[in-house]
Amino acid sequence: MTIPNLLIIAGTGNKSGKTSMACRIIEQLRHLEIVSVKITPHFHETTPGLLPVVEKNRFSVYEETNPGTSKDTSRMLKAGASRVYFAKVTDNSLDKAFQEVMKLIPEGRPIICESPALSHFTEPGLLVIMTSLIQDNQKDIKSLLSLPHLEFNMDYLALHKDIPLSFSNGKWISLPGGD
Repeated sequence: MTIPNLLIIAGTGNKSGKTSMACRIIEQLRHLEIVSVKITPHFHETTPGLLPVVEKNRFSVYEETNPGTSKDTSRMLKAGASRVYFAKVTDNSLDKAFQEVMKLIPEGRPIICESPALSHFTEPGLLVIMTSLIQDNQKDIKSLLSLPHLEFNMDYLALHKDIPLSFSNGKWISLPGGD
């Protein structure tokens, strides 16, 4: 299933710039009232400001309400996302968790989701891959490279003010100038 108003951000590993890219896009297109979602298989303790929205046996969904921490979801809220959801999932519950999150988002609203694994269940309107040469927990993303995507790295973010993409008529669009 294709979701044209969904932009997925994936990365080649930890610290590749996934959240930095999400925040830049949110800041650049703040007027669109973007909803941001972070999905993780790590069941670490929740931070103050994460309010439970859905709690099931194999996943939990929270809404971030605290823009004052250094957590990824907090950074997205501070960048200007209209809402930020955080889902802790098991590998076999990711699709169900995302379906629950989608029920919380107004139809057609632009969505940015930091979850490379989500692309195994749905095709986004646009896939952004953050590449890094840092060998910190490198991920195999070969399967993602077959999908239409844009690739960036932290150097690109440092050198360019705007990210070459837009949202129009309910879908994400890459603009000339992307790598």
